[in-house]
Amino acid sequence: MSRIGYANLQTPSSNPPRDSLELASLASSSPISGRTSISSSLTGTSSSRKLSLENSDPVPASNTANRTRPNPHDRSYSVSSAFDFASNLFPLSSTAIGYTALGAPTSASLDIGNTINGGSLEKHKSLTYLNGLSLIVGLIIGSGIFSSPSQVNVNAGSPGASLLVWAVAGVLAWTGAASYAELGGAIPLNGGAQVYLSKIFGELAGFLFTWCAACVLKPGSAAIISLIFGEYMVRAVVGADAANVSTWINKGVALAGLVTVTFLNCVSTKLGTRMGDFFMFFKFVALLGVTVTGIVVAATGFTWKGDPNEDWRTKGWFDGTSTNLSNWAVALYAGLWAFDGWDNTNYVVGEFLNPNQDLPRVIHTAMPLVILSYLLANIAYFFVLPLATIEGSNTVAVQFGSKVFGPIGSLVLALTVSASCFGALNATTFTSGRLIYAAGKEGYLPALFGQLGFGTGTGPSTTNRLLHRSWASKHLSRLIGDPDGAGLGFTPVNAMLLNALLCALYILVGEFGTLITFYGVAGYSFYFVTVLGLIVLRIKEPHLERPYRTWISTPIIFCCVSLFLLSRAVFAEPGQTLIVAGFVVAGVPVYYWRVGGRDGGGVAGRTRAGGFGPGASGGRKSEWKFWRRWGRS
Repeated sequence: MSRIGYANLQTPSSNPPRDSLELASLASSSPISGRTSISSSLTGTSSSRKLSLENSDPVPASNTANRTRPNPHDRSYSVSSAFDFASNLFPLSSTAIGYTALGAPTSASLDIGNTINGGSLEKHKSLTYLNGLSLIVGLIIGSGIFSSPSQVNVNAGSPGASLLVWAVAGVLAWTGAASYAELGGAIPLNGGAQVYLSKIFGELAGFLFTWCAACVLKPGSAAIISLIFGEYMVRAVVGADAANVSTWINKGVALAGLVTVTFLNCVSTKLGTRMGDFFMFFKFVALLGVTVTGIVVAATGFTWKGDPNEDWRTKGWFDGTSTNLSNWAVALYAGLWAFDGWDNTNYVVGEFLNPNQDLPRVIHTAMPLVILSYLLANIAYFFVLPLATIEGSNTVAVQFGSKVFGPIGSLVLALTVSASCFGALNATTFTSGRLIYAAGKEGYLPALFGQLGFGTGTGPSTTNRLLHRSWASKHLSRLIGDPDGAGLGFTPVNAMLLNALLCALYILVGEFGTLITFYGVAGYSFYFVTVLGLIVLRIKEPHLERPYRTWISTPIIFCCVSLFLLSRAVFAEPGQTLIVAGFVVAGVPVYYWRVGGRDGGGVAGRTRAGGFGPGASGGRKSEWKFWRRWGRS
């Protein structure tokens, strides 16, 4: 599906090599050399910070990622003007506390004394290959494969056809993940599609994604996962066959799960990633257990109650396969949704110790593992349960456990689904906090959400003072705290609290019909535009360093798949699609309110000469087609 390639050009020997991190982080500046330190806006970052990057790499030499990056040869650039980014693409500079938007107000939260240890998440890289794997696997494998694979089976018409749909859907989702792996290598910063869209199409595109993702997509999906977690936990306690369980009990348990996950992720990045690693292995063990159990039942015929299913022996696996193309489209649509979550790691690329190598390795390990797990679990279901039961139940795993092991099996499988949902909730909480944190640092949201630790950052870190009061707190910090002296609380606490608040509101409202349509239309619209941006960069900036390159056919295939999903959603729910479109459009005036006035002079006042507002030098306005300027020297 993909290949790895590196740029093969020559760099002037008098200048240090430049890499994709600097392309993503260096600021626009005036083409006039010999400048002094000129503020890029009335409250912006001074140009001396940009010029200082001429003699230093924003990634320390001791960093693993720096040692493994290849030398990009012969990149065309200007010494006097660094890389001539359009200022309206919120170019980033390497500062003492990490990567921050040039032109964004210099707030107290970005002062070295007002963040824990004066750092940022991008400067304290701690994520490994295993952590990235757990983020993707943890979110993709939620409740769907355990509870309701029926939509695929009903519309495909036969066990063999449904397995074929699962495989095709997994490969198509893999094309999107591979495309995001290339974008993450070229622009290795936190924020995912927010950063990619902003760099390629301008700040408005990135802001609209943040507007939809932070307000609806992320907290909405977390709310659905939380409610499923609550329902299965309640069923495990009161019994799978209990009737008339109050929805408010389910919601109460869902809120308790949400609060617990949010708190644990606020404690430290290390604790959040360790939970993710644990639940990833748990899910694989659970699916392996289901698979082995199904094979044993097929071989021995043993079940707790009734006779085992014999349809797989007596009937053809493709008997009854649907010949209706519409049914196949619905089945593929359902299968693709079961694989959603493959972009999860891209939200935290900036925190990887070795993003150039680990991101593609994570993608190309997680996707085949999930595809194989889904196929084996469905085969096990077919060995044990009649096709009619699988197609008509939304608690397939519980039915599976009850059939083989009786009431104990029902309890164990209900708890397994609950734990799987808890792991998925942990993964989405971890990355949602990073998305909101990145948006806060770029000025899309109030600066409060771009800070690390507790409170407003208006004084010395309260968290650090508390950490050093006792031996117990120091020991706890060493045990579950983040490395390099970060300790506890070195997380985007405010961002995760905002995500939890929005998620809690969706749980209390509890109406998810429109939310699911919103997720389909808005989510895949942004998937489509983001992957289309990869193709745009391939054409307009062929020499941009890409530590990982996927085949060009990969993003093309995924764009076609995205259009297919969008067209189906539009024709199936035209009214709700209009609501989604209206919400996206409503983000435009919010953008001009939040970002347009961020630099005093407004968006229109930003100039190409590294300037924002009337105080900047130069008179030409920025262009969004930034690749036209990268090759200038």
